[in-house]
Amino acid sequence: MEEGADERPLARSVAARGRFARIFSLGDRASPSSWTPGLVLSSDDPEIPLPFAAFRMNRDSSIIPAKMSLEVLGDLCLPFGQGEIWNAEEGLILPSSLVESNSGEKSSGGQLLPVSWQSLHHDEGLLEDSIEPSIVAIIDAPQLAECPGKLVDAIDAIRRRFPTSLIWTPGIGGPDNCALLSWMGVDLFDLSRSQEAVARGVILAEDGPREPENTTGEKSDIQTQVEAWKRALGATRSAIREGTIRQLAERQSLSSPRSVERLRRHDSMMSQNASIDAGSAGLESVVKEGIRLLCHSYTSRDDPLIQDWRRRVSKLHTPPNHQNKVLVLLPCSAQKPYRLSQSHRRFQRAISTKGVNEVMVTAPLGLVPRELEDFWPAAHYDIPVTGDWDVDELQVIREMVRDYAMRNEFELIINHSGIFIEIPTIKVLDTRLGESAGSANSINRLEEAIQEASKEYQLRNPKESIHRLEKLKSASRFQHGTDEWLEGAKVTGRPPIFRIEKDGIQIALWNPRSGRFSFSKAALPMLDDCNALPRVELIPNFDWRGDLFSTNLINADQNIRSGDEVLVFQDGVLVGSARAEAPGWEWPRGPGRLAKAKHRL
Repeated sequence: MEEGADERPLARSVAARGRFARIFSLGDRASPSSWTPGLVLSSDDPEIPLPFAAFRMNRDSSIIPAKMSLEVLGDLCLPFGQGEIWNAEEGLILPSSLVESNSGEKSSGGQLLPVSWQSLHHDEGLLEDSIEPSIVAIIDAPQLAECPGKLVDAIDAIRRRFPTSLIWTPGIGGPDNCALLSWMGVDLFDLSRSQEAVARGVILAEDGPREPENTTGEKSDIQTQVEAWKRALGATRSAIREGTIRQLAERQSLSSPRSVERLRRHDSMMSQNASIDAGSAGLESVVKEGIRLLCHSYTSRDDPLIQDWRRRVSKLHTPPNHQNKVLVLLPCSAQKPYRLSQSHRRFQRAISTKGVNEVMVTAPLGLVPRELEDFWPAAHYDIPVTGDWDVDELQVIREMVRDYAMRNEFELIINHSGIFIEIPTIKVLDTRLGESAGSANSINRLEEAIQEASKEYQLRNPKESIHRLEKLKSASRFQHGTDEWLEGAKVTGRPPIFRIEKDGIQIALWNPRSGRFSFSKAALPMLDDCNALPRVELIPNFDWRGDLFSTNLINADQNIRSGDEVLVFQDGVLVGSARAEAPGWEWPRGPGRLAKAKHRL
């Protein structure tokens, strides 16, 4: 690991994030020269403009272990003013199947660090805190790509260990999978597969290899391959900025069976991680206005964000306290939030009490309780509407209804969803009887069922102020794990924006358009007392004036979601709050701004 000790690091900052995908700006932060996802060129590759390709690699395989060097093509290293070349030694690489064996020949490098499947298992030097390379190269990526699951595991391990580093997977990237690999955390690619395509006389296009079309004058030369790369990199960067990288990755995964397998394994791993620590899965709690979750394929159902929502609603969520006896299942609507749709306005007129828990039945989320309809992703998803449910959707919905209803001990389910629901221990009343949800007969049956249930179960119908407070408490339990900070609070204001006050002091604002609580400075101590927000710790003796960066932090909770408000501590004392822009896996050592300062005490 000593090699390259005097090498200058790459100047880099994060310009945009999409879970594990990131756009790094390279060079001067005020005027960057290049960006990722980008390319690493070899000596045989043509010149490509710096914004696409910031590095050139040379490899000497005449000696064992092989040596490699990486030339930084622009003025991108600190301090600025001259070029830079990084050197590294690959070590002795054994087949991944021999993972139990140790060759004893470790890789070495400074700003360029080669790693392999074997070194990940045997090189304890990779755990040293002092190691912080600019680029990590998975040098046996082609071999790992042929072994189910190993490439996914390797990228995940490296991304977490080196959150500031750019990841390069030599030999496996192409215009047909760069968005998918970016989604998994890869930042750099090369032209190896494109050069192979030239030799075979095919075009490595965005949808995979194909023959040139003679009628259009297409050629399979390297310039054609490079143009395909430029389009793919542009599309990937744009998708990261616009919040659609997941959808682009899904489309690209269909280009090959291996890509399908990688996305499925990555989804499975992140869903498992999210059940323990959402920050390690890169999940968001809030997204910027205009972002949509496009669920246009069956693959979308495996998105860890959707799996996380299903788990939290069915296994953890509790309804408002006055809505714990009768559950009303309603169909969803194309318009979000649902309450603004014409159909749900009709449902609202038929539901004459505040004492029932309204829950929307929908794909792919399964269930969306009314008190959560403003949260991400419930207020932001789009799905093709056919009017039909497939077997998997029905199974998910029925299991979620069963778990949600039984765990919260509902006594009656008024089912206006149109889906057959049967739970042996709970009475289920179907108000549709095969008719449409909005038909006059269905609406009348719904209204009558609500009225009868209100009498039979003596449902509480509290004043509007109490109803609003209980709904916000339920929302807080879902988003923050507690509602203690709302005890004794009062809700004022006009819908849809509400002020939350305690002892005459505003402590928070609820704005459904942002789908989160906006806390005042006065709320921070009580949020600390009830452990409602993640915590980060500033370095001692630091005069905190700006936003949060790795340079001013010593530790942070790992369960931070992008968009979370976090409490900022220094020397064990609460000093303010900030809004996270990076998920927990990047904290506290990630590059660029990790959170935007909000309050200082």
